[in-house]
Order: sequence, then C-alpha cells, then structure tokens
Amino acid sequence: MTAPPVGSPPVPTTVDELLDPAWLTAALGTRFPGVAITKVVPGPITERVSTNVRFTVESSSTLPAELPAALCAKGYFSEAGRSTAGVGEVEARFYGELAPACAVRTLRSVYADVDPESRHSIVISTDVVAEGGRFLDALSPFTADQVAASLEQYATLHASTWHDERWAGCVWLRPQRESFMVARGLPDIEDNFSGPNGSGVPLAVRDGQRLLDAYAALVAVPTAAPGWPVVHGDAHIGNLFLDGDRRPCLIDWQMVSHGPWGLDVGYHIASALPVAERERTERDLLRHYLDQIRARGVEPPAWDEAWEEYRRGIVYGFFLWGITRYVAPAIIAELLHRLGTAVCAHGSFAALGV
Repeated sequence: MTAPPVGSPPVPTTVDELLDPAWLTAALGTRFPGVAITKVVPGPITERVSTNVRFTVESSSTLPAELPAALCAKGYFSEAGRSTAGVGEVEARFYGELAPACAVRTLRSVYADVDPESRHSIVISTDVVAEGGRFLDALSPFTADQVAASLEQYATLHASTWHDERWAGCVWLRPQRESFMVARGLPDIEDNFSGPNGSGVPLAVRDGQRLLDAYAALVAVPTAAPGWPVVHGDAHIGNLFLDGDRRPCLIDWQMVSHGPWGLDVGYHIASALPVAERERTERDLLRHYLDQIRARGVEPPAWDEAWEEYRRGIVYGFFLWGITRYVAPAIIAELLHRLGTAVCAHGSFAALGV
C-alpha cells in the first residue's frame, strides 16, 4: 500500500462514517468494481484503544465470493484511539502490502488504507466469527501441538521475508522497539513486580532495573541487521485466532517490523504454554520451527546458535508484559509467571550480559 487504493475515499473518523453505505461502496469498489452497498446492519462493537466493528452489508448486485456479507472493521474512533495517531498505520500497511505476498494465515482483508496526514487507519476484513472462527486470549487453553502449528505460521512469515529486498527498504517496517523504553519503563515494571501481578515471577529475576537493562541490551543492535526477516512483534496467543478448521492464524500486526526471529519464537513458546508443558516440549518445538524454515527455503542456524537466540528472545516477551498495565490482571500475572520462569530457567539475562 505505497499509495492509497485508486479511487479510495477519505479514511472514516467515526463509526457512523464507516457504516455509511456510500462510503463502503466507494471503499470496497476499489477492489470489487460494481459493488453497490444499499444497506448496512451494525453488529457488536468492541472498543479499547482500537474500535472493532462487526456488521453485515446488502448490495444491489450479487456480492463476489471474496466479499461476504459479514464483515469486520478495525479503526481508531475512540478518544484513546484518536490520541494515539498512527498506532494502526503499520497494521494497515501490513494488510495492504505484505500479507498478500507472504501467505501467512491471518485475517482476510478486503480493504485497508491510511490517511497520509492524520495517519488514521482502517482495515476491513471478513468476519472470523461468522466464518466459524474463534478468537483466543492469553489464558486460552493451548497445547504443544497447537504451538507447533502456530510456529509454522511464524516460519512462513519469517522465511518469506528473509533476505527479501522487496521489504528491506520499507520505512514502515523499521523497528521501533527502543521507543517502548521511552513510552513505558521502570515505574510500570516495578508496579507490576511489587504487586499481585508479579507474585509468580521468580525472585531471581523479579528485578525491574535488571529487566530494563536486559531489554536495552536486546534492542541495542543495528536497526537493519543483515538477514533479519520480518517479525510479528507481539507473539502471545491472544494475538491468534482459530479459523473454521481450527488452524492458528496470526492477528494484531501493530508491531510488525524487521527483527531477529527469536523475538517471535522465544516469546511465543514461553508464553503460550504452562511452565511444566513448556519445559517438556520447548526443545522439540524449537527444532520444529527450524525444520519449518528449512522446508521454506531458509537454511536455519546451528542448534547452539538457535538456542542462544531462543534464550534471548524470551526477554522480549517478559519486558512487554512487565510494562503492560491496562490488561486484565489475571492475564498479566499468568504471562509474567510463564515468561519470568523461562527467563530464570534459561539464564536469559546472563545471555544478554546483564
């Protein structure tokens, strides 16, 4: 999406504008010429920082097979969303540019656009729930076999962008991980660690300053290191859904960027499984990931190098949940327990020289 879709109307700034039949006709018509939306039936709306709107449409002409009547849109219409200009821009660009090229299982986007001045974004996709899918959260039961299946999707994303010059120069894929230490930092971590959210974190790693230092060491690498693939950037299972065939699919691409593959793989394995199950299966799961990128044409690193990358990648997820405040406490507490226990068990701070 280097430029808006030809004939694209202005990005809507309210839910009413989004659900206007004339606006939807203009927007969807950029991909599906001849579609004429005559009626929109609003469905459930979920509003946090982003606003997710489910709705159905009627058309004066037969809708093409790729455009079902049941749709879902993600925009930033709330007060919190409007105050965080550009937070959805990267995700909209992912759906407009990268998703069609990398074949990773994700939402089936039918329209995506970004306003170049306000940086407000909109993504319209088919309705996962109407298609028999189910969204997950970070406490959803998830098995090692399901983790293996989701790792195959991360492998698809990574392998399809490894050493690929098409994406090397994309400004919107530049890592922004250093900014997390500016927007959020030690006070947030210490608040979590000193209260119930941090009670399951082993004492040996329940140290906010050490976690901050480890994260700083993790991201203190060139922002365009040779050979970096594109990574999802927030690989917990709350950013997955199961499609109608119960296959894991990746969603929530606000943090997609170039980066070391371990940021996804270490974070995902260590956060997706209860501690005992992770301990039992993690080496096999890492081998499975390495086999999957090999099967997709990328020669994986040797085991010792891969294991070190895995150890370091766990710190990334631990930091992200260390600075997380506005999520259900039960989710924060469980993920801090899982990730903190893995960091402790694998000496991940020491692997980063901290």
